[in-house]
Amino acid sequence: MSKQKLWSGHLLAGLAGASATLAFSPFDYWPVMGLSLAVLFILLNKSDTRRTAVLRSLFYGFGLYSTGASWVYVSIHQFGDAPVALAVVLTGLFVLLLSVLFLAPVGFLYSRLASSQPLWRKVLLFTGLWVLGEWLRSWLFTGFPWLMAGYTLLDTPFSGLAPLTGVYGLSLLVALTSSLIGALALVKEDHHKLKPLFVVVALLAYGGFALKNHPWTTPDDEQPLSFSAVQGNISQAIKWEPNHLNKTVQKYWDLSEPQWKKDLVFWPENAIPTFYQYVPALMKQLETQATQTDTALILGMPWYEGEKDNRRIYYNSLVGIGEASGTYFKQKLVPFGEFVPFESLIRGIIHFFDLPMSSFSAGTSEQTGLSIKDKPVATYICYEVVYPDFVADEAAGKGMLLTVSNDTWFGTSIGPEQHFQMVRMRSLETGRYQLRVTNDGITALIDPFGKVLSTIPRYQAGVLEGSLQGMTGSTPFMNFGSWPVLILSLLLVALSLPLSGSLTRRSA
Repeated sequence: MSKQKLWSGHLLAGLAGASATLAFSPFDYWPVMGLSLAVLFILLNKSDTRRTAVLRSLFYGFGLYSTGASWVYVSIHQFGDAPVALAVVLTGLFVLLLSVLFLAPVGFLYSRLASSQPLWRKVLLFTGLWVLGEWLRSWLFTGFPWLMAGYTLLDTPFSGLAPLTGVYGLSLLVALTSSLIGALALVKEDHHKLKPLFVVVALLAYGGFALKNHPWTTPDDEQPLSFSAVQGNISQAIKWEPNHLNKTVQKYWDLSEPQWKKDLVFWPENAIPTFYQYVPALMKQLETQATQTDTALILGMPWYEGEKDNRRIYYNSLVGIGEASGTYFKQKLVPFGEFVPFESLIRGIIHFFDLPMSSFSAGTSEQTGLSIKDKPVATYICYEVVYPDFVADEAAGKGMLLTVSNDTWFGTSIGPEQHFQMVRMRSLETGRYQLRVTNDGITALIDPFGKVLSTIPRYQAGVLEGSLQGMTGSTPFMNFGSWPVLILSLLLVALSLPLSGSLTRRSA
């Protein structure tokens, strides 16, 4: 292959990856994801060496993450005070690391296993590798479960698969369809061996369409909770300044003043930016107000647990007051935002590695959690809601999902819209209403089908009012998690293994 053709293929892979971002929110041009993966499939099959396949996967990943995760730059530069050049370099390194860890292996394994395989097996191999790659990215090194292909099908006729398979099942449908499109482009005739796979795609698509409005869960016997979700819109630039604390508290108090007779008043992540233990008078005042009005107040604030092994233990927490009881400590922490990997080496090098509240500890999975009027509720703090199996496990036996966030860290980038798309998918997967409150948006009520019932404008203070119905029962995804799809993906890859031993090694 000539150098010109080689680099043309690499650049095309990068453009295909970059274009995939258009399939996610806020753009939602969902067919673009399928076309993007189809291009990658074609380019991998036209790679004449393993090195070429790896590089094309790398370029695809770099395009995907540099556009889809561009909000990382905003967090580093705008809120981490890093100079533009340094923020660009750090963002580039982050994007490159994701590409090396999770896209390059797809190219390598596909090149290694696909040689001399019939085209229909190549389609299955690519599909299995793609889904397993997404799953690996969801947990390795704490996980970055962002930009999963399945999210692009949330608002399509095929979303009914999500309560059965979770987002990975939708990713499998996207990858299988895309690779079939690519396979058709690769061969001009003799398509008959691909026909069974088209039948599979048609059945999966029809299943998603037929089950789109199927009610896997039903309303419980309790009356819906009246609620007020309070969006404070406190600037991140001043939020953690001690001399601004009283103004922050006063703003939430003023916004909540007309709401105290609601069943639930809900404040966002770290609404009170100081430790619970540091403001006992305020907590007592809130307790008195909530108790006298029969209100459940749930709010986010840091929690100081004490010292252990000469280290102070802090938690990012949710606290129940009045008719709400208990505490919840965040289990899934954000690297650099809530804890600093390799802290002894990089802490203090730049402000981004020393952000306020970047020394949190993770809560345990044995927590009792929060209850409203003695009814347990599933609660999630910000980043936790992007882990599908974690959310499903925590939702078991609980009638509703309550989510807090502070997407101010994303600025006005596409990050908050992508985050909200994942939030909505969790309601669809679990068949539960979800109330989400954030500092500056997107605050919303979501139904069990992932549809937004009500919301309030972003980037301004306000209160979302409504009623929240508890649900009973569980979806198949809640019962079985992602394992059926992951096992199927492993089997698709395994179909290529018997032939791999006889393959002649490609040149690097």
